[in-house]
Amino acid sequence: MYEQFPAKVNASEKYVFYSHGLIVEGDDSTPISPLFGKYEFPKIKQALADDGYHLIAYHRPKNTEVKAFAKKLVRDVNLLIEKGVKPENITLLGFSRGGVITIKASHYLKSPKVRIGLLAACPRDIKDGAELRLYGHVYSMFETSDSVRSCQFLIDQSPQVTSFNEVSISTGQGHGAFYRPRPEWVDPVKAWLNQSLFEFGN
Repeated sequence: MYEQFPAKVNASEKYVFYSHGLIVEGDDSTPISPLFGKYEFPKIKQALADDGYHLIAYHRPKNTEVKAFAKKLVRDVNLLIEKGVKPENITLLGFSRGGVITIKASHYLKSPKVRIGLLAACPRDIKDGAELRLYGHVYSMFETSDSVRSCQFLIDQSPQVTSFNEVSISTGQGHGAFYRPRPEWVDPVKAWLNQSLFEFGN
C-alpha cells in the first residue's frame, strides 16, 4: 500500500488509486462528521489492500481543487503506462468527492481500458455534469438510504463506456456507509477490483 506514487513500478502488476471523501482533506485521517460519525481512512486503506494489486491512497490537502487533483491522477496513470503497466491493469476508485475527482480524471484520460470505480459519487448537481463523459469499464455502488444514488445519468451521456455495472447496498447509514470498511461494500468492490478484463466481456 502506498501513500505516494511508488518509487518502483512492476509493469506486470495491477494498480488501484483510492480517492477518499471531502471530509478527510486536511491533516486528520479520521475526522468526525456530526451526521455520519468517524471516517476511518486508515482502516479503509487496510481493508482495500490486497495481494492482487498495489493500492495507492493519497491523503489530499485541505481545499484541494477537484480539477487539479483529477489531472494529477491523469499524470500518475500516464506515468504507470509509460513504465509498462497495461491500462487495463489500472483502476481509479473514488468515494464522494474522491469519486467526483475520479469521474473528472476519466473524462480527461479518455481511456477505454482504465477501469473506473465510483462509490456514492454521482450527485445530480455535480459541477459541469452535462459536459462530463466517462470512459471504459465503470463500476458504481450507492447506498439506498443516501441522497447520492445512481450514476446512470452520466452513463447515458457517455457513449464510450465499454461496460457498466451498478449495485446498491442497504445499511441504513446514508452517505456514512462508506465512512468505515463495512463488508457490505468492501467485499464486492474488492471482488470487482480482482476481476480480469475478459470477465467484463470485452
